Amino acid sequence: MDRRDKHNYYLDIAQTVLERGTCLRRNYGSIIVNNDEIISTGYTGAPRGRKNCIDLNMCIREKFKVPRGTHYELCRSVHSEANAIISAARKNMIGATLYLVGKDCGTGKLVEDANSCAMCKRLIINSGIKQVIVRVSGDKYNIIDVEDWIREDDSLDMITGY
Repeated sequence: MDRRDKHNYYLDIAQTVLERGTCLRRNYGSIIVNNDEIISTGYTGAPRGRKNCIDLNMCIREKFKVPRGTHYELCRSVHSEANAIISAARKNMIGATLYLVGKDCGTGKLVEDANSCAMCKRLIINSGIKQVIVRVSGDKYNIIDVEDWIREDDSLDMITGY
């Protein structure tokens, strides 16, 4: 019997978590793991007490054909990474790994180029999470070192002067 490797084990759990998502475009599931212990989970959905897009049967970003990766301020949802981070104590996230899986609601297929948005990247950096592992397809995944995001940002600062 083949034993499931740990990364795919945790990605499988994140993929199950995304099924709770309430977005009509793309749902994501995140879990934060430290020392082989699940610290927190999160999925895409409206803030507590607010109606979800599935309840309203409308996505404002879809209605106005807002391109992916832009104008997140129009979205009702809190991203899965943010939901996982706000549900965990920072001391438990330092050095942790965040596992991320996304699914396109229209096709039912995994989001192959899934990645955290700029806002979630900032939250992940500040939380102390050290790596993000993203399911690409099947059992394939990408491992992202959060330090790379910091270095990329430093490079951008040098180019733009900000």
